[in-house]
Parts: sequence; C-alpha cells; structure tokens
Amino acid sequence: MIPSTPEEALAELRAGNHRFVTGVPQHPNQDAGHRAAVAEGQHPFAVIVGCSDSRLAAEIIFDRGLGDLFVVRTAGHTAGPEVLGSVEYAVTVLGTPLVVVLGHDSCGAVQAAREAVRTGSAPAGHLGAVVDAVSPSLLRAARQEVTDLDGIIDIHIAQTVETLLARSTVLAERVAAGACAVAGMSYRLSGGEVRTVAQSPAPVPAPAAPADPALAG
Repeated sequence: MIPSTPEEALAELRAGNHRFVTGVPQHPNQDAGHRAAVAEGQHPFAVIVGCSDSRLAAEIIFDRGLGDLFVVRTAGHTAGPEVLGSVEYAVTVLGTPLVVVLGHDSCGAVQAAREAVRTGSAPAGHLGAVVDAVSPSLLRAARQEVTDLDGIIDIHIAQTVETLLARSTVLAERVAAGACAVAGMSYRLSGGEVRTVAQSPAPVPAPAAPADPALAG
C-alpha cells in the first residue's frame, strides 16, 4: 500500500532506512512487473530534496524502488526556482504527502561556502551560486555560535526546510491544510543512518502514560 499521509510516508522512510542500516534490504518495487505497472503513471509518496553527493542515493538509503520517491538533487540541497517548481509539481499534481530535505555530514558544499567566507574569495564559475545559497546558513550558525561542521550542516538542513516553506506559497498552503509535511534529515556517511533535524509541522508529542492508581498517595 502506498503511504497516503505525511505520518505514514515518514514511517515508511524510517523503516526502509533501518533495513538499509541493518543490512537486510528488501529492494521493493524493483522487479520487471512493477516497472511495467508504473510505466503508465507515478504516485511517489515522498519528495526528496537532496544533496548531489554521489554517496547520497535516496532509493538505496531508504530501501525503495521505482515510482516511490520523487528525487530532486543539487549541491548542498540548494533550493532555486527549478527545485521549488519540481517540489510544487510533486505535491500538487502527484499528490505527494511528504517533502524531505536530505543532507549529510561532511558536506562539501557547506565546506566550500565556509572556506569562501573565511578567505573572502568567491569560487570561480557557477559554484559561486551554490556558495551564495549556503551563506545564510553560515550566518545563522555564527549567530548561534555553532562552529563545528556537522552542527553547521544541521542548521543548513533546517534553513532549507524554512526556505522551501517561505518561498513556496503552494507548499506552505499544503502543509497548513495538513495534506503535506516537510522534514529535514541528515544522513551519516559511515553508518548509513538518517536522523530528523527539523520538521514542519512539528511532530505531536506522545501522550503521557496514565498514572498508576497504586502509586497515588
């Protein structure tokens, strides 16, 4: 069954990542029969706005197959107009209930931006656009006095989540209506596990366990 709610979609991604990390992937929806079944149309349950890093292959990390994930990748998961348009297409035309910003530790785009800020020299060519897109996250990290690279990367992931919602009225309206959610996740290159860094709307806390009457005084 295809997940139809943000909660179901997020749970499916977490389950798939657990299979990947523990070495028991199922490789679902990768057979010839499913390939033929999705040829007529797609119904992905999650959009992955991921970094272009060659080690960050979403279908492998989340143990999914053809037609499951709508993947958009740029260096440092920067979100320009084309990325925003792709996300809006997925959540409106395809009805995808979850958008995930997928970053990772030791991100080269963040390192390049930090080096450019440190030296005051912009990189050549179009790499400068990537640095410009990452720079607001560096400023935010500086304000929060976060200096370690992975801490800055977490801030950049959260910043991208906020950027998607701020720049796309279409996405923000879908989230406000409860039809979609946006989550920021960070992937660890060595261990393979994914953890949630940011989420909108915020997850609902689990209800507290009822008090034991025997303990009441």
